Amino acid sequence: MKILTDIHIPYLKGAIEHFGEVEYLPGNRFTKETVKDKDVLIVRTVTHFGEEILAGSSVKLICSATIGYDHIDTHYCDTHGIAWRTAPGCNAGSVEQYVTASLLILAEKKGFDLRKKTIGIVGVGNVGSKVESACKKLGMQVLLNDPPREEREGNADNMFVDLETIKNESDIITLHTPLTKTGKHKTWHLVDEDFFNELDKKPILINSCRGSVTDTQAWKKAIKKGLVSGSVIDCWENEPHIDTELLEMADIATPHVAGYSADGKWTATKMTLENLCDFFHFDIDPVKLMPPVPPPPNPIIDLKGVSPEKQTLCAVLHTYDPLKETKELKKSPDKFYYFRSHYPLRREYNAYTVINADPTVADLLKQMGFTV
Repeated sequence: MKILTDIHIPYLKGAIEHFGEVEYLPGNRFTKETVKDKDVLIVRTVTHFGEEILAGSSVKLICSATIGYDHIDTHYCDTHGIAWRTAPGCNAGSVEQYVTASLLILAEKKGFDLRKKTIGIVGVGNVGSKVESACKKLGMQVLLNDPPREEREGNADNMFVDLETIKNESDIITLHTPLTKTGKHKTWHLVDEDFFNELDKKPILINSCRGSVTDTQAWKKAIKKGLVSGSVIDCWENEPHIDTELLEMADIATPHVAGYSADGKWTATKMTLENLCDFFHFDIDPVKLMPPVPPPPNPIIDLKGVSPEKQTLCAVLHTYDPLKETKELKKSPDKFYYFRSHYPLRREYNAYTVINADPTVADLLKQMGFTV
């Protein structure tokens, strides 16, 4: 079996070789020529896989080490006998870490108390549910919007609200939907000029799902007109050729790395190998083939001397500070793909031990996943 895999997928090398003959390439070098004689493609979101690449190939299975699938022409694959698999939920903890860090940074920067704010979560799947839990731990009021889930599950407990309520009542709006361009609940340009014009409270807007869920030009207009009070952007339209004007306007701007924790990447690779085993009926345990996630360089967080009101911020930023990436990306936006492909994978909270936490903070940090 011939396998072509993205060279930038961590924890795969050494494990995937147990399944066949392997070739590694950067994601942007997957072409019609390089995939034509391959049986399996292991990919990220860098390249779109449709007829232009897959026609006439031997590909039987595409495994994406990501939660989304808008980079795969699923209709073409389904009608041409090509199976496709993803890794849903693999990076939920990592994206939650990104959103939490961003919320704490902006609360400090703009001088507000998160416990007095309402956050609207649009899209409440694996990631949105994790963000919901984190925001409740931080003492925020939470509104949930997810029409597909509401249709499937009903809304007997008034768990979900409509998008109008999100726009009317949210101080912060965070997006966690897939990107869909057709259908009853399409999300392409869900946040457009009309959306911005209907906002009541000038909220902070966070996009860490897919770039085209938001309309870039409409977002810029909204910032200029004061319709939003802050912008956090990890996912961009036209990546890696992002809009540099919007980049400069954003409070936090990162190169699509919200889900790039070592923990999330390890899980994505494990799920990818499990998908491969399932499809070809291999009796192999991927975990036994994979290396463990390495510990962080500084696993002890000492909060001695830090005021209680800043200890949560200090602990979270010790694990991850998106402002560092913001500074680098604003300095060199042309290096977007480089930054993303050479990202030094961070660890999530469970890799850290906190000492000298104030008793009023220690319980929250435990709930978030830290060892205290």
